[in-house]
Amino acid sequence: MSEESLDPQDWTHLRTLGHRMLDDMLDHLAGLRDKPVWRSVPDAVQAALREPLPHEGQSAQSVYEEFRRNVMPYPNGNLHPRFFGWVQGSGTPLGMLADMLAAGLNPMMAGFQQAPVLVEHQVLAWLTELMGLPANSSGVLAGSGTMANVLGLAVARQARAGFNVREEGLQDISHPRLVVYCSTETHGWSQKAMELMGLGNRALRRVAVDADFRISISALREAIAADRKTGHRPIAVIANAGTVNTGAIDDLTAIAELCAEEGLWFHVDGAFGALVRLSPALQTLVAGIERADSLAFDLHKWVSLPFECACVLVRDAKAHHDAFALAPSYMAAQTRGAIAWGLPFSDRGIDLTRNFKALKAWMCLKTYGVNKLGRLIEQNVRQAQQLGRLVEAHPSLELLAPVSLNIVCFRYAPPGAAALDDLNREILFRLQESGVAMPSSTVLHGRFALRAAIVNHRTRMEDVDALVAEVVRIGESLSSAVA
Repeated sequence: MSEESLDPQDWTHLRTLGHRMLDDMLDHLAGLRDKPVWRSVPDAVQAALREPLPHEGQSAQSVYEEFRRNVMPYPNGNLHPRFFGWVQGSGTPLGMLADMLAAGLNPMMAGFQQAPVLVEHQVLAWLTELMGLPANSSGVLAGSGTMANVLGLAVARQARAGFNVREEGLQDISHPRLVVYCSTETHGWSQKAMELMGLGNRALRRVAVDADFRISISALREAIAADRKTGHRPIAVIANAGTVNTGAIDDLTAIAELCAEEGLWFHVDGAFGALVRLSPALQTLVAGIERADSLAFDLHKWVSLPFECACVLVRDAKAHHDAFALAPSYMAAQTRGAIAWGLPFSDRGIDLTRNFKALKAWMCLKTYGVNKLGRLIEQNVRQAQQLGRLVEAHPSLELLAPVSLNIVCFRYAPPGAAALDDLNREILFRLQESGVAMPSSTVLHGRFALRAAIVNHRTRMEDVDALVAEVVRIGESLSSAVA
């Protein structure tokens, strides 16, 4: 029987196809502005993408043609300059190429003596410096902000529980309930993390926010005192550096002080907001973030890396190691050879097998420089401020939350109009289905809001103007139809 391989029999043919793939994708990126932001996937395409298990293969050329026909035209639109919906990265052509190089090299990133490990160590050192944490802090790149946050909270659990959670678990009823605090505006990852780690949703205290959607420090202090009085054990506070709803930034310095007084772990969810540290003009917005015990943020958001690339940094490297490290014989470091450097990244999280996501971060930071990335963040903040001004200046629009960073929540609300929630929901649907612009939505104080989150390096002021004009046009059309 002949032996087989997955390498091509004809490398020249694959090379030709690969060059075509690259050209097609670069053409796609270069022409984004001329395309609709989003288009619904037609029934015929949905049907075409439901097919029997392929027992026998077909040519790579024919599979690629299917990709061009049925996949490439129907993404969710986050690359487009008028994608204002969820906080999703817009990617870069260089990041795309870096991912290709990383996949081609395909290193296993738990550790080992290899250059890719040095690249990740370097990226983590740069990010530690950017965030103002001590140089001897620990960290690891993760696939998502959720996982980066979960890792940080897991370190907090082990470090502040008062017993060895890894060894004893959470089933001994003699231990007090471990309690974590966050604001009512904190992202849903926090509940998933509490459930996953066995702490339970009931142990997540959601503290009220002020008029600017920031956690109330007095209410936080009262909640901690009440739990201590009941016999529970507070272990951590989750602070927000840019909430998902409005972009609000908690008073990080005040929370750091409170955590120091109470002996609590200070974790910051900096998903996108932490990255204003790249801008000297904006970094005071997150003053106090450098005091975090752990900090999670996404490079695939405001640094525009392709998915996935998130990071968690931990001030106490020993606490980070103690929360995850495991050394069975088959993973033991040796004095020489390929595993002489051990598996350091395996000891900083739950993943053993990890991909080379550090390469795109390394290449993009070196190619663009921190200063340019900081200017692009400032550009998005100016665009959000301009959108806020346009909303406030228009008699038929209403701003529903302060524009504290890069998120603008507003609605179409002409004088005397009724059923505003239904009206704005229809405006949202028509905006998205037209392909002109892609905001998302939220509910603030019981009111349905159009939500524009601006994190795209391709967005221009003209796109902000177009969003406002289209909201008003659709709103007026709907209002006229009802009148």
